[in-house]
Amino acid sequence: MTIRSANPGEFDQLAAIWEASVRASHGFLGEADIAALRPLVRHDYLPAVTLRVYADAADRPVGFLGVADGKVEMLFIAPDAQGQGVGGCLVRHAVEVLGCGCVDVNEQNPRAVRFYRYMGFVVRGRSALDGQGRPFPLLHMALGEAGLPRPA
Repeated sequence: MTIRSANPGEFDQLAAIWEASVRASHGFLGEADIAALRPLVRHDYLPAVTLRVYADAADRPVGFLGVADGKVEMLFIAPDAQGQGVGGCLVRHAVEVLGCGCVDVNEQNPRAVRFYRYMGFVVRGRSALDGQGRPFPLLHMALGEAGLPRPA
């Protein structure tokens, strides 16, 4: 397993990981929301961030991370790879290698909120609307004074 830069030839595969992950974790999004976001993720959001892929032994992406300006903008793990440390490895990479210290998390995704708390992030603020102005509240989280937990 390795963390490496993503290449544009993988964007379709990363968009598929995004969709599968969202369907598994974002129950607050309806089918119309996912359909509207899918082309934006594929064509606008992925090219706009620094992307890192967590690849399996066959060099196939099983998760990815997108960062910009010191902030984790996206973290999505294929459902069958969740709970295996992929997200933790990518967040550790974001903090230690890419210099990230904050993230916005959908308040309606309690599993993600718990994950980031476990990774040492604390809530610093809240917005009632998401970045597109929709009624999906965001928690603004930053790495706490204790920093990342020690690797197991």
